[in-house]
Amino acid sequence: MWGVNRTDRLYAIVEELRAVSPRLRTARELAARHGVSVRTVERDISALQQSGVPIYADVGRRGGYALEKSMSLPPLNFTAAEAVALAVAVARAGDGPFAAAGQSALRKILAAMSQRNADTARELARRVRLLESPEYIAPMPVPPEVEQAVVARRVLRIEYLDAAGSLSEREVEPVALLHGSNGWYLLGWCRLRDEPRNFRLDRMKGIELTEWTGPERTIDMCRPGEPVHEVRMISLG
Repeated sequence: MWGVNRTDRLYAIVEELRAVSPRLRTARELAARHGVSVRTVERDISALQQSGVPIYADVGRRGGYALEKSMSLPPLNFTAAEAVALAVAVARAGDGPFAAAGQSALRKILAAMSQRNADTARELARRVRLLESPEYIAPMPVPPEVEQAVVARRVLRIEYLDAAGSLSEREVEPVALLHGSNGWYLLGWCRLRDEPRNFRLDRMKGIELTEWTGPERTIDMCRPGEPVHEVRMISLG
C-alpha cells in the first residue's frame, strides 16, 4: 500500500473498515498499513466522515475506528463498466444539483464493491477522458442553500436581478430545479407576485434559507413570456 495517492488510500481505508466491521482498527494500525503518519490517517478519517461515510471512533483504551455496519452497503456486484458509467455521470454533473452528494455516493459504492472489481474500475476510469473547449464557460453551480430548499421545501429569501436589471427581494417556495440554455433555474412560487416563476440562479444576488416550510405545490407552467420546452424528467429506474 505504500506510495498510493490519497484518493486510493481513502477508498482502501473504507474497504478495510468495512471488511472488519464491527471490529476496530486503530489509527496506528491504519498508518502502518498505508505507509503514512498517524496524523495523516486522522485527517483522512475526518475527511471521510465529513463526506458522509459512517465511521465512528471509540476513544477507550483499546479504541479505534469502525464502520457502522447497519449503515454500510453489502458487497455490490457492479461491473467495472457500470461503476465508470456512474463516475462519468457524476463528473458531467459537476455544476448540477447534489454534485457533492453524487461524489459521496460514488465513494460509498466503490467501497462496497469487491476489491478486484473496484481496482478494475479505477484502471478503466483512467482510460476515459472528458474534453472541454477552451471557450467553454462553466455555468454557475447550484448553491447549497437552493439544494437544501428543494430537499426540505424550505422557503428562500432572495435578492433577484430580473431581465430588465431591477433588483427586488423575493420570498420563494421552491418546487423544482430546471436546466436550460442559460444554466440552472429554480421553479417556485413567488410570494411577492403570488404566482409561479422561474428564477435564474446566476441572477440571485443574495440567498437566505429561512425556517419556514412551504406547502406542497404542483406547478406545470413556466413564467409568462418565457419559451416552453419539453421537460425531460430524471428517473431512478
